[in-house]
Amino acid sequence: MPTVLGFEGSANKVGVGVVRDGVVLANPRRTYITPPGTGFLPSDTARHHRAVILDLLQEALTESGLTYQDIDCIAYTKGPGMGAPLVSVAIVARTVAQLWDKPLVGVNHCIGHIEMGRLITGATSPTVLYVSGGNTQVIAYSKRRYRIFGETIDIAVGNCLDRFARVLKISNDPSPGYNIEQMAKRGKKLVELPYTVKGMDVSFSGILSFIEDVAKRMLVSGECTPEDLCFSLQVVE
Repeated sequence: MPTVLGFEGSANKVGVGVVRDGVVLANPRRTYITPPGTGFLPSDTARHHRAVILDLLQEALTESGLTYQDIDCIAYTKGPGMGAPLVSVAIVARTVAQLWDKPLVGVNHCIGHIEMGRLITGATSPTVLYVSGGNTQVIAYSKRRYRIFGETIDIAVGNCLDRFARVLKISNDPSPGYNIEQMAKRGKKLVELPYTVKGMDVSFSGILSFIEDVAKRMLVSGECTPEDLCFSLQVVE
């Protein structure tokens, strides 16, 4: 199998990985973290990625113990994702491929997640629950294509978590989802949150709208704590 150096920067995380024969030799990465209660803008995220990506490239080569002569192929995330960060990372990947005279392969972000899971688990034909900041889908491989059997009809579960964290001013370091999970462990009261399931499809916008509407009132009145809301969100989702 070839030795592949890959660039990923579709959202607020950017990384450079090296894989040979299905073994990850290096995987350094950085995360663009914003203050609690805020999200990350595409332009600011792209600026962050541009500032660190060459350091990550050098770290990946050093960690793997390889030089550019050992690399057979350059891969990069071509989408879906945030436009500005994707473009910034793609330009670096294309430049490196030209300088090193290596073939360049664009990778679908979603399929990359699935194939990574297959590599780690050894699964041959899995049915996948794919959840991320921008996607929530039930996917399986059929007739030489990945096919979607169910998905969110509005916002992704990751987007719901991120915006939920902003409402409660939960830290983005290391990530909103991780901090929500830790707070949920201390929750004691279940607050009923509205959610919708339609066949294989789901909806998360009702949960978010409810939290945005009542969170401040419920917290001020003492009806619940932020930990209770995090606990309730995890139970429902």
